[in-house]
Amino acid sequence: MKQSSEVVVLADRPSLVAGEETGRAAAFTRLADEHLDRAYRLARAILREPAEAEDATHDAFVQAWRKWETLRDPARFEPWFDRILVNTCRDRLRAPGRQATDISAEIALATGDHAGQTEDRAVLGNAIAALSPDHQVVVALRFYRDMTIDDIANRLGIPSGTVQSRLHYALKRRHAAIAA
Repeated sequence: MKQSSEVVVLADRPSLVAGEETGRAAAFTRLADEHLDRAYRLARAILREPAEAEDATHDAFVQAWRKWETLRDPARFEPWFDRILVNTCRDRLRAPGRQATDISAEIALATGDHAGQTEDRAVLGNAIAALSPDHQVVVALRFYRDMTIDDIANRLGIPSGTVQSRLHYALKRRHAAIAA
C-alpha cells in the first residue's frame, strides 16, 4: 500500500509543477498588462522616439520575465520593473551612434505646458538632449513621473545624494545651455 501512495504522489508532481508555471505566467501577465501603458510612457519620456520606447518596453518585459523568479514580493512589481526599464533605456541612450534627441515635448506634455513656445521648447529640448543618459533618466523620473528624490533613489538603486547631485548638475547644465 505504501508503494502505491508514493506512486500517486510522484504521478501528481508534474501536474503540480505545470500548475505552478501556469500560475506564475498568469501572475506575470496580469502585472505586465496593468503596467504596460505607464512603462511605455516612461520609456517614451526617456528615449523620445516611439519606436525606441516600444522596443525598450518590450525588451524590459522580456528581461523581467526571465528574472521573474527573483521578485520576492509581487506587490513590489512596479519599482522592480521600473528599475529594469530605466536600465534598458539607459543602455539604449548609451548605445554607440545614438543621436541626442529632444524630450522637451514629452516633458511639456507630462507637466501640462501645452501652450509653451515652440522656440522655447526647442532650446529646452536641445539642453536636455545634451545631458548624459544618467542625467536624462533622473530628469525624466523627477519631472515626468513627479517622483521624489527618495523614490527615484529607490527605483534606481542608488543613494539619494547621488540623485540630488545628478539632478543638480543636470539642471545646472540645462540652465547654462539655455543661457548660451
